[in-house]
Amino acid sequence: MTGECVFSIGTTRFDEHYAPSSTSRGTTNFANLARGEDRRDNLRKAVSMMNTRVNNLVHWDNPRADRYALELDIVSVDLHLGPAADDAVFPVIEVLDVGIVETATGIRTEGIVGNNFSSYIRDYDFSVRLPEHRATGALSDFGELHGQVFQRFIESDEYRKRFSQPPVICISVSTARTYTRLTNNHPILGVEYAADELSLTDLYFGKMGMRARYFMPRGAVAPLAFYHVGDLLNDYSFLALAGTIATMETFQKIYRPEIYNANTAASAVYRPTLDNGDYSLPQVTYDRVERTQLASEQGKFTEVSLMRPYGDVLKQWAAAKQSA
Repeated sequence: MTGECVFSIGTTRFDEHYAPSSTSRGTTNFANLARGEDRRDNLRKAVSMMNTRVNNLVHWDNPRADRYALELDIVSVDLHLGPAADDAVFPVIEVLDVGIVETATGIRTEGIVGNNFSSYIRDYDFSVRLPEHRATGALSDFGELHGQVFQRFIESDEYRKRFSQPPVICISVSTARTYTRLTNNHPILGVEYAADELSLTDLYFGKMGMRARYFMPRGAVAPLAFYHVGDLLNDYSFLALAGTIATMETFQKIYRPEIYNANTAASAVYRPTLDNGDYSLPQVTYDRVERTQLASEQGKFTEVSLMRPYGDVLKQWAAAKQSA
């Protein structure tokens, strides 16, 4: 059955006109912002925050702080499960592809794909399997199938035809870990932090073939977690890294303002907390309660629509990579 499953990729522009597709995970940052009567204003403000930040980071030869604008595409990945599964199609991954446009010339520079990371199988793992594990204590293979599917995707012809470099995922640091500032200071990524130990999320991304480094960029108030495959500091241009930071720091300011829009910057020894009361709210509407509820619903949807009918097919195909 090896080789019968293939990926297909579609893209949707993320701007003030964006509307989520019927197969887009409802918990994604971009889908959450694009609902309700304030959706257009939400999207416009979020994009404006991103553009302001990228110009703040790439400040050289940029006297009016308006040289660059971000161009964001949502990359939706479907997995076609092949004849053994009656040619079923399931949406497995959504990421963001960030391009940087020079406003005066229209020249577009390729940025980094990845950034925000959305996965139905991850919802299943964390909302269905993890609670079961906490009840029974048996979950030795947590994240392995998801990691195999992700690695099959970035090694696929479909990925390599579209993207020239491996992805970088950028998310919040863990509220369950303590981070210590190091002496390493990158011109764009900023000052590096080290975690006291790996979080569950770090381990989960490890199954995807990615490792974590934590940096607090200039002008930020908390470090971000960067999950990457190759050499984060040397494989990507300053402009590309700035595009990722501007994009994901904006989402985190909106989603986790207690950490990323705090009024006091992270100390040398830092423990992020959502109990922090000293922060500012961005002028953007975000429904965190809905996000939590939808994660559970989407995990159950994945169990019913993918894992029960096609789980064995998926596992055989994904595991073939390990034995090839």
